[in-house]
Order: sequence, then structure tokens, then C-alpha cells
Amino acid sequence: MEANINHSSIGFGQRTRAASSKTAIVSLVCLALAGCIGGADIRDAVPEAQVNNAQVVGYGPIRMWGDDASSITEDEIIAVRKQREQAAKSDPRMHPGEVDALTISGGGSSGAFGAGILTGWSHAGTRPQFDIVTGISTGSLIAPFAFLGSDYDGQLTEAFTAVSGKNIYDRNSFLTAISTGALTDNAPLRRLVEKYVNDDMVAAIAREHAKGRRLLIGTTNLDAERPVIWNIGAIAASDAPGKKKLIQDVLVASTSIPGMFPPVDIRTRANGKNYDEMHVDGGTSNQVFLMPPGLSLKAIDRRLGAKIKRRLFIIRNGRTSPEFSVVKRRLLPIAGKSISSLIKAEGVGDLYRMYAAAKRDDVDYNLVDMPEAFKVSEETPFDPKYMNALYRTGYEMARSGVPWEKVPPGFGK
Repeated sequence: MEANINHSSIGFGQRTRAASSKTAIVSLVCLALAGCIGGADIRDAVPEAQVNNAQVVGYGPIRMWGDDASSITEDEIIAVRKQREQAAKSDPRMHPGEVDALTISGGGSSGAFGAGILTGWSHAGTRPQFDIVTGISTGSLIAPFAFLGSDYDGQLTEAFTAVSGKNIYDRNSFLTAISTGALTDNAPLRRLVEKYVNDDMVAAIAREHAKGRRLLIGTTNLDAERPVIWNIGAIAASDAPGKKKLIQDVLVASTSIPGMFPPVDIRTRANGKNYDEMHVDGGTSNQVFLMPPGLSLKAIDRRLGAKIKRRLFIIRNGRTSPEFSVVKRRLLPIAGKSISSLIKAEGVGDLYRMYAAAKRDDVDYNLVDMPEAFKVSEETPFDPKYMNALYRTGYEMARSGVPWEKVPPGFGK
């Protein structure tokens, strides 16, 4: 998510930017007070010396550091290619010589835009079967539907057009916020995630994972201050009895704005001892991601003697252009607008980073973001009127042919 309710899985629109920014500042105040008057932290955190060794209890390798290219080995890439080649023998949608990747950003309620793009793209009949899908924050909630294809468009549409703020969070009292470190309780969001991420969806993800397709979700390990990429298909394909809950936990964690929503503790084990890792909104680290930036696909192709045609599609659930608004000379408006600008700048920087990697590796780069012509204001957090209008905008854009940009914003044609 982004650092305000207007971003990640809890975003606000134009009308509520000031309110959401104020909430972000109040979050910081509450956290500061909690540090002064709160009790001892009873969480058994992973010691720094064991951070790289910690593994989720009951699983094999199901995640990697998002900032470490060595997390992906050549052997793993070879194994995925073999899976894809084998799957292509029975599934005509699999093309081992091509890779279509989709990455979906955060944006809160503006995730309705991405949902509209995907369903309109299906209607146009040109939407590919994505070989890799990644998501952060509200993008993490869209990603499983996008990964499983147009058969899930109905559920995706419902998830982003038939909800309101009451389906996402409950407000905490001031004292509860102090004790929990969160202004809201996102139990309603967890129930929403549980509704869609059921046994049938987990089984479907596992089947597609076996074909060499990958569904990846980003969170932030707050103690380590590092991005974590979770291989959701590997979790789904495991024999662990708690795999459905772990997937749900990762999705909720990816949308958990620090201070706004409670973090998600994930049980891990290192050096024979169990610990709790604290995971929060993936947007704390990156607004979009595909792979660790140091990983060169072109270099790997040369070593393996392969020639893969790759396309990257990025859906940015928000605007990348500056948005003018008169700021009052007061603490909260100034700080709030500054945070909003910082988040947008970080997101644009991520788009440039991905563009540089795409150029290096001969990947076809495609970007779409919310159009400047969209002027509907959001009256309340997760305003159904706003979300439905934005969904329809994305849908109509894609149905007539997604207007993909081939370069990042401000780069020039």
C-alpha cells in the first residue's frame, strides 16, 4: 500500500487526500505515544544474526529477498523452463519461448482501475495468459484473479465494485490504537480475503504453478527493512496443512499500511528456535516489482543458450503526473501533501528502474496508469460511487485497446 489510506488496499481519492494524509500523520503521533507509554514488546523477533536463515515453519523455499538477485539461482530458472516445456505439450496456452509478465501496483480503492483494465482486456479478446503475475498492496488482492485468468473476472469485479469502507476496516479507539500500533482493525478485510482465497482458488493456483507459471506477492519485513517476495504458487503446491491461511496472511500483510493497519506476524524458525517476523505493506519497500533488480535475464539466457521473447505489462493504480492542490499553512496539510508527493515520486522511480532493467534485457515495456481525464472525487474512504466509476473507466479503456505507454512518465517519446 502507500503510506496513506489513499494508496494500498485502503486508498482515498482526490476529495479525501487531505483526510488520508492527516490520518498518516496521526498514525505517527500514535506510534510515538505508544513508544512512550506502551508496555514491553512480547513479540519474539528474529535476531539480526538469524534474519537470512529464518524459514517459515513447515515449508521449503517459498520466498526470497526482493533486493537480492542471488535469491534466484540458475538451477531454479532451468527447472521452471522444463516445467513450461512439459506443460506446453498438453496446454496450447503455454509458449515456452515467450514470457508475458504482469505487475500490479498498490493504490487502495484505486485498485478498481486495475480490475477494470483486466476485465475490459478480457472483453477485447487480447488479454494474454500471464506467465508471471506480481502484486503489492491492493495489487496483491488483484494478482490471484489476474493469474488465474478471465474465468475469475466476475469475482474480481465484485471484489472492487461491491465493497465500501465497512468491508475493509473498523476504526480503533484511541487507547486501542496506542496498544496495537494501528488506527484501524482490518478484520473485515481479512474476512473478504478469506471469502475469495478459498480451497478451490488455492488448488487452482497450485495447478498453474506446476506448469511453470508464477504468482508473486510483495511484503516488507519491517525489522529487516527489506522487501520480501513470496512465491504463492509454491505455498499452494505444498503439503502444509496451513497453506491457505499463510496465503491469506501474506495478502493481508501486503496491504497493511504501518500505523494504519496492524502488521501481520508470520511464524518462522531459525537455528532450531521459533520466531515471529513482522510483515507490513509491500509498498513500504516498492510500489511495483518484477524481480530483484540485479538479476539479468539476458545474461542468464546467454549462459543457457536460450532466446526468450518477453513482454512486461505494468498497471499503476494511481496517477504518475503531478496533481495540484492548494495546501494550507498548517502542520497536517503540509506533512500530508509531502508524504503523498514522496509516495508518488517513489512509484515513478520504480517505473524507471523497471524500464532500465527491461531495456537491458530486451523486454517489451508497457505501462498504463489512471487517466488525467478521470475527475470523480471520493466522498468517503472506499466510496462505491468512486470505485465503480473508476472501474468503468479502466474497463472502457481496455475494451477499446489499452493505451500502453512504452516509456516511464516524463521520459519523452
